[in-house]
Amino acid sequence: MIRKPTPLDVFLLVLLAAIWGSAFLAIKVAVVDLGPAWLVTIRVLLGFLVLLPWALWRGVLWPKGGRQWALTVVIALLNVIVPFYLISWAELTIDAGVAALLMGTGPFLALIGSHFTTVDDRLNVWKLVAVVFGFAGVLTVIGVDAVQGLGANLLAQGAALAGSVCYVASGILIRKVEGIPPMRFATLILGISSLALLVVTGATVPLPALPGPESIFAVIWLGLLPTGSGYFLRYYLIRNVGYSFFALGLNLIPVFGVGLAALILGEPISAAVAIALALVVTGLALARYGAASAKSDKTEAVA
Repeated sequence: MIRKPTPLDVFLLVLLAAIWGSAFLAIKVAVVDLGPAWLVTIRVLLGFLVLLPWALWRGVLWPKGGRQWALTVVIALLNVIVPFYLISWAELTIDAGVAALLMGTGPFLALIGSHFTTVDDRLNVWKLVAVVFGFAGVLTVIGVDAVQGLGANLLAQGAALAGSVCYVASGILIRKVEGIPPMRFATLILGISSLALLVVTGATVPLPALPGPESIFAVIWLGLLPTGSGYFLRYYLIRNVGYSFFALGLNLIPVFGVGLAALILGEPISAAVAIALALVVTGLALARYGAASAKSDKTEAVA
């Protein structure tokens, strides 16, 4: 059973959004030296090693039965392996801030997914308008490239958006795996992902040359915070306060992502990106109003 979010939950969600917003910046720095495949592999392995001591101390728990194992493997694919590679590959050709903004569409996709997979989180008019604002933000970013036919950039932007879809799908599945606490479940997911990535990457991609100090720092940052600590917070919040609350709060990611990319990398905040960011933030406000409105209508109906 989920519970009402506490001030601590809100703080943890904002903290997670800031951590994940910084990931796009770190990926942009490290992917040039390491390439997408090895960047993802090293990042996931470091995240796994961060959580492993806790899991060993508390005792490893395994999924029970074939269905729970199948769900766990699918979550590893959709929550780690596939989106990590798509986003890292996309940032070879698009700005970190644009990638963060595209990933910010996840909460709106989650509203649609929740409508078809739950009975208590249906779309209403305000939530539907919020979805329109969110996708308007995406179209603002990729629209010019689409018109001009710049296939390479459009493909990269599509990859980042596909990564967001993977996160939404995995988020819906997480609560279906029962009996494993968040920290140990995050460790299991990262362990499965590390093993798969080491085998596939090691067999198909040559080792890169020794990266520079900035890339080394960036990949260590990715492993320790956005991957290791970040995935524990993700599973903790989804299981305790629900995916709808969690997903809506992640609208903050593009704010942190665009801001940090501009502050540290000097990436320009173009008119299109600024307008898109405004649309996403407006969508967040409308979605929150829609959620409150739905709760109020339900209360009145019961009364």
